[in-house]
Amino acid sequence: MASLHEPWLVENGLKGSSKEIRHGRTAHNMSSSSLRKKSDLTLVSKVRYAMLRQFLANLQEVILGTKLSVLFPAIPLAIVAECYGFGRPWVFALSLLGLTPLAERVSFLTEQIAYYTGPTVGGLLNATCGNATELIIAIFALSQHKIDVVKYSLLGSVLSNLLLVLGTSLFCGGIANIAREQKYDRRQADVNSLLLFLGLLCHSLPLLFRMSGASAALTADPTLQLSRASSIVMLIAYVSYIVFQLFTHRQLFEAPEEAEGDDDGISEEEPVIGFWSGFIWLVGMTVVISLLSEYVVETIEDASDTWGISVSFISIILLPIVGNAAEHAGAIIFAFKNKLDISLGVALGSATQISMFVVPLCVLVSWIMGINMDLNFNLLETGSLALSIIAVAFTLQDGTSHYMKGLVLLLLYIVIGACFFVSKTPLTTRPHTSCHAFKVEMDTIYKYTVEAEEDRLYNTQHIVLSVSTSLLAIKIK
Repeated sequence: MASLHEPWLVENGLKGSSKEIRHGRTAHNMSSSSLRKKSDLTLVSKVRYAMLRQFLANLQEVILGTKLSVLFPAIPLAIVAECYGFGRPWVFALSLLGLTPLAERVSFLTEQIAYYTGPTVGGLLNATCGNATELIIAIFALSQHKIDVVKYSLLGSVLSNLLLVLGTSLFCGGIANIAREQKYDRRQADVNSLLLFLGLLCHSLPLLFRMSGASAALTADPTLQLSRASSIVMLIAYVSYIVFQLFTHRQLFEAPEEAEGDDDGISEEEPVIGFWSGFIWLVGMTVVISLLSEYVVETIEDASDTWGISVSFISIILLPIVGNAAEHAGAIIFAFKNKLDISLGVALGSATQISMFVVPLCVLVSWIMGINMDLNFNLLETGSLALSIIAVAFTLQDGTSHYMKGLVLLLLYIVIGACFFVSKTPLTTRPHTSCHAFKVEMDTIYKYTVEAEEDRLYNTQHIVLSVSTSLLAIKIK
């Protein structure tokens, strides 16, 4: 297979470059690949029929080719629990567990397809599907008008990557390499930090606009317009980031040479399944993820009521931890092996993708669906995000790491988690409203607000006039 690809590599100037660049692999893919295991195809090779043999080989590679294969039984159990009316919290828990191996398998399949498409298409595919699970959950939550669940889950993914994943990686890497100071290329971290600050600005302005002193009824429509305009700007910035990563400065995102050719499982010389097989499996995995995501969104409130835990805590803390367990574990494994560049690429890259791509895309999708979702994540949520980004920027500014930096980030995550645990913010389900209905509603609110202001002004003038008359009468006396 390598010999067949060699003329293409020479033609495109990629001969001799790293396999990560040639196949468009990202840190997200390399992190997930650390949980893969090689399949023994001895028994499958004895099957007489070629088509059946190929199907069984692909089935073994896709289903059993991961260390998380023990979690696959949760998928049929979740479907059975939903169909036969088991407890809703059980459906939620089983669906969440079933999403864990599926997210890792999507990363595996996109990488397999990237072997056949070249580095550019492969990189775009990896960048787009890197957080497919979060995007699918968000879209299903939008379809059920659970805007708060969308905001909470996406905010939780960003916080989890910035504090939990990065903090655990720095802490474990520092403990495993305690005799020496770990170093990493800070140039990639600088780029991601700038994008995160841009995303934070776009989140903060709608909040500040609403807190500027005007009535909430008067600022709702402008806040929505500002959020949609900011979302377009964020998507433009993310597209520029993809061009920067895959074309103009891709050497900054290339894995270090010592990460190749070892026993990490990240450097496979050849694809293990064909292009169309990988594409069909990818579509099938996406369908299953969509089904489980629908179960999660439908049962999250029932799980919250049964367990006595707020929806905000489940969405911000539990969903990201369980749903991205494979990616998080891979980042920690590479930190243990003193490969912090890959760990940072996973944590910062995923946080950047969610903040600059998934969140604004959800705002625009909700606009198309006639649902009013803005970038105002409320004061507590936006403040937590701002402090987390600032803390990470300070942590990564010198290009060196030790376990104390990771410990501080972990403690920050624990404090934020405790804050949302004690916070009992009620979940608001907003009905479907068209743009015209929203305008009529806002005009009505504006009308009553103006009338109330006029009445208040009249009463104030009447009181002032009465006081002035009384003072004048006293003076005359």
